[in-house]
Amino acid sequence: MKTRAPLGYAPPTIRSLQLRDVEAIATLAQRVWDDSRRPDWQKIHSKLTQFQQWFGLLNVLRLFPNLIRHQFCFYVAEQDNQLRGMIHVSPFNRSRTTWRVEQVMVDAATQAIHSGLNLKDTGSQLLRHCFEAIWEARTWVLEVNVQDKSTLALYRQNGFQPLAQVTSWAIPPAALERIAHHEPSFPNLLPVGNADAQLLYQLDTVSMPPLLRQVFDRHVEDFKTPVWEAIAHKIHRAINQTEVISGYVFEPQRKAAIGHFALTLHRGGDLPHTAELTVHPAYTWLYPELMAHMAKVAQTVPGKPLQITSADYQSEREEYLENLGAERCNHHLLMSRSVWHKLRETKPLEGLQLQDMLGLQPARTPIPTRMSWTKFLKRETPPEPPQNQPPETQA
Repeated sequence: MKTRAPLGYAPPTIRSLQLRDVEAIATLAQRVWDDSRRPDWQKIHSKLTQFQQWFGLLNVLRLFPNLIRHQFCFYVAEQDNQLRGMIHVSPFNRSRTTWRVEQVMVDAATQAIHSGLNLKDTGSQLLRHCFEAIWEARTWVLEVNVQDKSTLALYRQNGFQPLAQVTSWAIPPAALERIAHHEPSFPNLLPVGNADAQLLYQLDTVSMPPLLRQVFDRHVEDFKTPVWEAIAHKIHRAINQTEVISGYVFEPQRKAAIGHFALTLHRGGDLPHTAELTVHPAYTWLYPELMAHMAKVAQTVPGKPLQITSADYQSEREEYLENLGAERCNHHLLMSRSVWHKLRETKPLEGLQLQDMLGLQPARTPIPTRMSWTKFLKRETPPEPPQNQPPETQA
């Protein structure tokens, strides 16, 4: 039996983020998330701080086509003049055909009150609003911790299906120091530039299964950094005391990139170093070489672990990290969902013959329609003799 909503119940209103919502989001995060969600809150807090600092400029930039206006895509759910939930989404590729759900935060107390009602919960309403409002998105992706059962159930309820399992590894400082003693050997280690976008795109394409390639929908432009974005990243790194060192290994015989790394060093604070690593499946011997090179660079800021991820389709990387003594930190589930927007189509008026109305002659014999057959039958059928006519007299 379905339970109806009470007469005084009003569903939450979904709207874009405003400046006055920043403090309410911080209060909601303190009430909803515990210490285990601290890294998630740090990411949101950094975005909200930038939103406060550049609020005036962002309102001006929204009037022009640019990518910055998509970097602060927040929606909030408001009910009874109180903030009940928040969602943060962002484009996953430059063509904006694939979008990523960064975070969903919902007031658990409100959910418990209305749990017996036959109503969509606030988290589902926030997700559905993004699905309908962002018409560019054909596919949505996200990562969720396998231990977060409530959030995982929310995503499954809204049509997300698992793609791959992603494991986060932490290499302790002692292991990094030991790895740094190995002298890496590369055929050609080159710095990354916009001119190398085609090589990096080919490496990214060959290093993942076809289903993920279709979902991610990356192109060459995704591996280029525009000038304005490079300037913004440089300012952000200077403020947060971070540095990014990247490079790729070029194989001259095949004229292809066979390995790529991007190491982010956190010189201030207690955040660990992070690294992104892509290796051609046919050149798995590059794992110890690239890891040794990153360990040498990480020794410039010693005493911090290095975090790196691996997917379940990268069995060689997981085996290497296990033998290296790396520790598993978190297990995430990579999920995706397709969205098909309905287009409003107008049916042509049946029987509207523009050629007959305008007196135009077709270039070729048209296929007869119902109206054309009706005219043809009326024209070719001989008239019937009148009834009750007296017989003709003979001469």
